[in-house]
Amino acid sequence: MALVGAVVGSGNIWRMPYVAGMNGGGAFLVIYLALLYLIAVPGLMAETFLGRYTQSGVIGAFKNFLGEGWSEGLGLVVVIVNIGLMSYYAPVIAWTIYYLAHAVLGTFYQPGFDPTAFWAAFSGSPLLVVGLHTLVAVLVGFVLLFGISDGIERVVKWMIPALVVTLSAVAIKGLTLPGAMEGLAFAFNPEWQYMTDANTWIAALGQALFSTGLGWGIALTYGSYLGESDDVPLGGGLITAVGNTSIGLLAIFTVFPAVFAFGLEPTTGAELTFVSLVSIFPSMTGGYIWGLLFFLGFLFATYSSGLGITEVGVTTVKEETRLTRTQSVIAVVGAWWLLGIPSAYSSEFLGWMDFMFGNFGLPLATLMILILVGWVIDSKRARILDLNHNSDVYIGSYWDPIIKYVIPTVMVFIMGYYFATNIEDPRAISGLALMAGLTIGSVLLMQFIRRGKTNEPALTPGGD
Repeated sequence: MALVGAVVGSGNIWRMPYVAGMNGGGAFLVIYLALLYLIAVPGLMAETFLGRYTQSGVIGAFKNFLGEGWSEGLGLVVVIVNIGLMSYYAPVIAWTIYYLAHAVLGTFYQPGFDPTAFWAAFSGSPLLVVGLHTLVAVLVGFVLLFGISDGIERVVKWMIPALVVTLSAVAIKGLTLPGAMEGLAFAFNPEWQYMTDANTWIAALGQALFSTGLGWGIALTYGSYLGESDDVPLGGGLITAVGNTSIGLLAIFTVFPAVFAFGLEPTTGAELTFVSLVSIFPSMTGGYIWGLLFFLGFLFATYSSGLGITEVGVTTVKEETRLTRTQSVIAVVGAWWLLGIPSAYSSEFLGWMDFMFGNFGLPLATLMILILVGWVIDSKRARILDLNHNSDVYIGSYWDPIIKYVIPTVMVFIMGYYFATNIEDPRAISGLALMAGLTIGSVLLMQFIRRGKTNEPALTPGGD
């Protein structure tokens, strides 16, 4: 539940439906499911294995096999990318809180309510959005203070089932609306010509990889808390992927029937949630309840992801420094809160961050983790010595080349593709430059820190 909650986020609620609809409906879903189980699931298993085997956070995992010094910088890159990701994801959680509050107050059902003007007024109020961004930091930090078992697990074990219940309720209502079947046809009817469209494959690959959180360090971090008897292939791979995909498909049933019933544009992305759907609920019988349930489920999805993303940094900081867990939570939450203020203030800056970290940062982090498992540890050795240990799902030799060759190649391709197709976009150049500078800087920094510690004079008994 913790790992499913961490990888299920806003992208499952609004991105999965419209990406499927824009890329051939059922044809896209066939490609998506194939790539999910051929690439993303084996990658999740590898990342979870790395955490369980080393019993360490991100930096500790690299240090365990490559020693102290420059290699720890590679782990630091993953942590920094993770904090960067959370810095612009927190404002999305803040938006959801604001809309849930107004769903409770019944604002959307007032005479003359204009959802476009409402969104513009909210996003154009810096004090309000930064204030809610700060509230998100407090709410995430509060749960993380209690740790994995007493904090995250205690919250998500009821939050994720509640997410499924709320979305299911809205989906059932949506299916009773006139025109609902047209919405499902948009998402599910296979247009087989898309099977030969490279853009469809890239869109499906992106959805399969990044909706499962591969390379974010979440599976590695949660895996570090597992014991020898825990089933990594089943829990860290299959269950996580099935749970994530199920909620994505449920979102299609939740969103599209209502969108088509009321003649709205289904390809508007985030605006679909915060503008279009808000205009639907007042026109539905019992709309107050359906709007409330939808935004409650949306908050559960985004908030549980925020907990998982932040825990990566908290575990690592606690392990690698002398800080207590409380101090580590404050340090990590404080870092992404401060870094996230520009994203909370400006949706344009948020889009800039998402482009850089989503298209370059996350593939880079995934590449580093998979090279460690596939090449440094050796994927065959990892599979035989640990992955199949106490597992009800036997992983065969087909897993080895996927980890060693396929996923690293895919990550390099993703970065190269987005750079080549956006070469005139300053975000592409700055994103690639940022990740290159971040990698070199992190490696040099950790080498300098370890060299400094190595050169410290030894303390002798009785000395000053």
